[in-house]
Amino acid sequence: MTRSSNSPPKSSSTGGRPPQGVKFNRRTSSGRVVSLSRDDDIDLSGEFAGQNDYINYTVMMPLTPDNQPETSDSKQDGAGGSYGTTRFASESQQQGNSGGGDGGGGGGPKMDRRMSILNSGNNKSMLLRSQTQDFDHNRWLFETKGTYGIGNAFWQDDENAYGEDGVSMSDFMDKPWKPLTRKVNIPGAILSPYRLLIFVRMIVLAFFLAWRVQNPNYDAMWLWGISIVCELWFAFSWLLDILPKLNPINRSADLGALYDKFDQPSPSNPAGRSDLPGMDVFVSTADPEKEPPLVTANTILSILCVDYPIEKVSCYISDDGGAILTFEAMAEAVKFAEIWVPFCKKHNIEPRNPDAYFNLKKDPTKNKKRPDFVKDRRWMKREYDEFKVRINGLPEVIKKRSKSYNSREEKKEKQLLKEKNGGVLPPDQTVDVPKATWMADGTHWPGTWLNPTADHAKGDHAGILQVMSKVPEHDPIMGHADEKRLDFTGVDIRVPMFAYVSREKRPGYDHNKKAGAMNAMVRASAILSNGPFILNLDCDHYIYNSHALKEGMCFMLDRGGDRVCYIQFPQRFEGIDPSDRYANHNTVFFDGNMRALDGLQGPMYVGTGCMFRRYALYGFEPPRFIEHTGVFGRVKTKVNHNPNQARLHMEDDDNEPLTSDSEMGLPQKFGNSTMFTDTIPIAEFQARPLADHKSVRNGRPAGALLVPRPPLDAPTVAEAIAVISCWYEDKTEWGDRIGWIYGSVTEDVVTGYRMHNRGWRSIYCITKRDAFRGTAPINLTDRLHQVLRWATGSVEIFFSRNNAIFASRRLKFLQRIAYLNVGIYPFTSLFLVVYCFLPALSLFSGQFIVQGLNVAFLTYLLLITITLTLISLLEVRWSGIGLEEWWRNEQFWVIGGTSAHLVAVIQGLLKVIAGIEISFTLTTKSSGEDVDDIYADLYLVKWTSLFIMPLTIIIINLVALVMGFLRTVYSVIPQWNKLLGSMFFSFWVLSHMYPFAKGLMGRRGRVPTIVYVWSGLLSITIALLWISIDPPSDTPGGGGGGDIEI
Repeated sequence: MTRSSNSPPKSSSTGGRPPQGVKFNRRTSSGRVVSLSRDDDIDLSGEFAGQNDYINYTVMMPLTPDNQPETSDSKQDGAGGSYGTTRFASESQQQGNSGGGDGGGGGGPKMDRRMSILNSGNNKSMLLRSQTQDFDHNRWLFETKGTYGIGNAFWQDDENAYGEDGVSMSDFMDKPWKPLTRKVNIPGAILSPYRLLIFVRMIVLAFFLAWRVQNPNYDAMWLWGISIVCELWFAFSWLLDILPKLNPINRSADLGALYDKFDQPSPSNPAGRSDLPGMDVFVSTADPEKEPPLVTANTILSILCVDYPIEKVSCYISDDGGAILTFEAMAEAVKFAEIWVPFCKKHNIEPRNPDAYFNLKKDPTKNKKRPDFVKDRRWMKREYDEFKVRINGLPEVIKKRSKSYNSREEKKEKQLLKEKNGGVLPPDQTVDVPKATWMADGTHWPGTWLNPTADHAKGDHAGILQVMSKVPEHDPIMGHADEKRLDFTGVDIRVPMFAYVSREKRPGYDHNKKAGAMNAMVRASAILSNGPFILNLDCDHYIYNSHALKEGMCFMLDRGGDRVCYIQFPQRFEGIDPSDRYANHNTVFFDGNMRALDGLQGPMYVGTGCMFRRYALYGFEPPRFIEHTGVFGRVKTKVNHNPNQARLHMEDDDNEPLTSDSEMGLPQKFGNSTMFTDTIPIAEFQARPLADHKSVRNGRPAGALLVPRPPLDAPTVAEAIAVISCWYEDKTEWGDRIGWIYGSVTEDVVTGYRMHNRGWRSIYCITKRDAFRGTAPINLTDRLHQVLRWATGSVEIFFSRNNAIFASRRLKFLQRIAYLNVGIYPFTSLFLVVYCFLPALSLFSGQFIVQGLNVAFLTYLLLITITLTLISLLEVRWSGIGLEEWWRNEQFWVIGGTSAHLVAVIQGLLKVIAGIEISFTLTTKSSGEDVDDIYADLYLVKWTSLFIMPLTIIIINLVALVMGFLRTVYSVIPQWNKLLGSMFFSFWVLSHMYPFAKGLMGRRGRVPTIVYVWSGLLSITIALLWISIDPPSDTPGGGGGGDIEI
């Protein structure tokens, strides 16, 4: 380049050597760019050289008044020497190049790959100044399409500008392989002290219990013995609870990486269609009176709007009651979904449950930019209100319709009788027409009638399967402007497939409650859609985060995801009172225990909000697992169960299914439906992760799931109805090894345990925005009945072969401890009830559990309290729960332990010893229709026998406090240390019972009459009984205690 004659010459400190104007880059295999400075003596040949390894590029230095290009009206061929024409060369470089084309090495093969930034024709505009005669940097950026910053490489748009062997921007923009998920460990500053304190508390407890055993209270051996037994059990129970918490972890999913792998155009997917596997969503309901159809309909609508490829989502509802009210409510919901689904997609609505969305307290227009949003939302709100009115009016509509049709049938029967008897109705004959329930099309409802009869009752009706929304088209169907509806131009208006299922029920068959209904849906869905993954939701748990399915899919399709049997999401609840009086949120369990189990073999299955691998539900073993032997399972043996690996030397076909003939065992395991068994290897293959990296084992090729789903035909639907018949499971392994496991009211825990016992692992997925939200009973009676059902199932597990003591070697040691705790924790109630009476017994007798409040006892008590407090604080730190939530959980542990858990143990023993079956009450779902007071149920007192024991504990402790205080005050030699110890102990019990007492008081402290009656009777009885046991004495300090004498 020729220098301008107006530029004064400047000396260069580098002499004849041109400064570094060109850098060298080396692109590594991971896609990163390593920059190396070029030197004349660097040899690029050898082991580091390779085609396109080192690329010449020009560094972009932003122009400033101190760094500006020289003016030039023409570009000379060959000028620029070895560094070419650049707008950003220093003056020393240009001075060195002004000597001519031969100066500086003049060309060569490497020089053909130089990169020119700007043509000389654009140089004039570069020199234009602003009005202040300063360099106009913004104008330079606009005209050169430059970028800000130092060190940015400027690339030409023409990828072929450098010949066949040249490079382009795409060579450096190749994205490296990225995992879909990552594990986020708890900081060592929290976890290490947490583990250390657990170890310290274990040692302190051991020394304390040893001291307690070695120092009996000879004045009250009975009191000392009872307390020692209870404390030993509490220490054992604490170990079972705390040991599985030693390794908590967090996880996160990368939705961007999922999109890049499965939804971006690629050589195997040129059209950019979604390569994600299918998803079947199951919703279960049983009684429309306790589970309002409007709540269920809103759950269905949130599922149909989920952010997942529409053609790959299928939704099923299991109506185990066979109610026409649920059937017609679902039909209304599907009709409403035709406008609700595109509305949510058009305006990116969250949450996509219409009732939850329209009841949001925040500003609905926040982050909404489309000008027609307000108009659309107003119109949709009116449509939803009309939809609610139709749902609420369905019971009356069905009754009127059935009455009308029955009257018509009765008239027909009378007319026939008249025709047979010459036009006269015989007075001695009556017309007997069944009071049927009629559908809208004028036919009998095949399920349960409003007036149940044979073949039309809850436990006696035919199987029903109705596909209410057909399989959507494979290609998007864009909407258009409609004056009667919304403008859905450019919005996909397709709705996912939806089917109503009510399995056949007949007398004499054990239908196995919810587990049997879920297994029926598994078989029916396998024939209709066969999604390799299944999401299980309760009817009151709706999708709060429309991306939840994709976040769960990240864990299933990531490297090693073929070993994951299910993804458990935490349960979050709405409508809970602000104080969470009865620990309904249960955050200690969901954010503490479950997060800790994720660091072992995975969380337990808790009944809802769980994404299953269909292949794992079929009872197959994982492709790889680890067997744990030795002390505490420290010896690990890796086992590869993939039959493909055994055939690796004969054929290299990665498309072969994992199911071998010996594993299938047809039809003894799965039943006699060949159409169903043919779907098993397909579901296994489609659930594999993408084989896009050498570290991914048991993967599938990209683009294998782009084939459109075939439409449903009559034989397929007929086969789906056949597999939900009541006799299909006879002489099969359904409920024993396949699907949801039978034999327990908590079939969820048993089902998850069986999968872990076969070597599978599970994942706990905590999303930033709650994945699902549901309702929980805030009424004390309903809450205790819910806890009773859970505890009863745990007792059943303890007395069955599902006890973790009999687990296989594939279950980790700490995971075994966690499952063992599930079966043992209800038995703690036996010791807890006795321990809650100990302070009252101490106050009545004037004795204490120890000889006296000496230094050793108080020191041990202080150390145990301090370590427990510090452990709790650190647990609050790594789990994210609040101290108030932790305290509520402790309170309800005592309330539930002295009521529901105790009854559960009694029921479990009765079932084992006497064979008495256990029944449970279905938890009532709140419809949220009480606008005046959404917490009205909190103050409703419904008497139940579960109240007896906690109420007795409260009254006896209160009476004992008064009697103990008066005894000590009027004693000749008062023993205040024993009184204070017993009173502190009693206040500990009463503080835990406070929420229970508050619940009995109802609204504004109104106490039911039964409470006064109970209090009076117990107080009088206890006082008379104690006078008989320990009558007043005239001796000094008499009546102060001692052995019991009657």
